[in-house]
Amino acid sequence: MLSKTALITGASMGIGLDLAVLAARDGYDCILVSRNEPRLHELKKVLETRYRINVHIFALDLAKHDAAVRLTTMIAEAGLTVDFLINNAGFGTSGAFADLDAETEADEVRLNVNTLTELTKAYLPGMLERNHGYVLNVASVAAFQPGPYMAVYYATKAYVLSFTEAIHTEVKGSGVHVSVLCPGPTDTNFFNRAGSELSFSKMPSHLVAFFGYKGVMNNKRVVIPGLSNQLLVGVAKLMPRALSLEVLRRVQKPADGTPAESTT
Repeated sequence: MLSKTALITGASMGIGLDLAVLAARDGYDCILVSRNEPRLHELKKVLETRYRINVHIFALDLAKHDAAVRLTTMIAEAGLTVDFLINNAGFGTSGAFADLDAETEADEVRLNVNTLTELTKAYLPGMLERNHGYVLNVASVAAFQPGPYMAVYYATKAYVLSFTEAIHTEVKGSGVHVSVLCPGPTDTNFFNRAGSELSFSKMPSHLVAFFGYKGVMNNKRVVIPGLSNQLLVGVAKLMPRALSLEVLRRVQKPADGTPAESTT
């Protein structure tokens, strides 16, 4: 039996970790990418022991210039073929755009948009040649509307949604599945890092990962886990844009006016 390999970015915690576990459980060798090298070594040991697969780790900050090129080069030099691409890595910032650090915002765009696009470009053609493969891009319910005080994050996720839906349509009937996962508030470290803690209930990351994994296996174009999140997206589509913006302005404005920044 030929081996099959999944590449998971942002694999050291949260949704990325849970998706890696699901892929490993299904017999995929895993390429795990994260900045947290000690954590990657721990995961390698656990996954290889539990699921009898091979795990390759690359400690990289995918928000930096040429990171995607460096990663794809290292994967090629290791003689690996990617059959399942999971673009999970991403981060958000919270605060008035004019007050946030310019380089952090640029890193946010590079990671959430550029790296995702470059990795999809690197591995989708090979999947099409083989008439088989999977691409799962992680966006957010934020993709469906603009987000005052998280302007760049919302905009990057809108790109991921639009980009993935278009690619899904382009490859229809090819044997390659392309899906976008749009979770709502999820029980990960995202909101702490973004400096935008919400009072809403959060879905466990393993459930978000399960719905995303099942969705791409079934070639579902857009996966929105949970009825409440589906309703939220439905309301956002129906609500006048000006009203939606005003609601989010009031909800997301930092209480003390201090910008919060994060890299992951």
